Amino acid sequence: MSDDLTFEQLVEELEATIARMAGGNLGIEEVTDLYERAGKLHAQAAERLAAISARIEKLTGPATSS
Repeated sequence: MSDDLTFEQLVEELEATIARMAGGNLGIEEVTDLYERAGKLHAQAAERLAAISARIEKLTGPATSS
């Protein structure tokens, strides 16, 4: 399932899911399923991005603003 996908793959899946929803010609049940999948993909991508950001901050130190 999507647990094994990279961040980039999650984003691609999310974009494809949104495109299917926007394309129309779908029943309400299918749109609901796709909406639920999009939410899960978004949450996983956000978690993955947060983990990556934390790793980078650990390696480089906290970001400083000018």
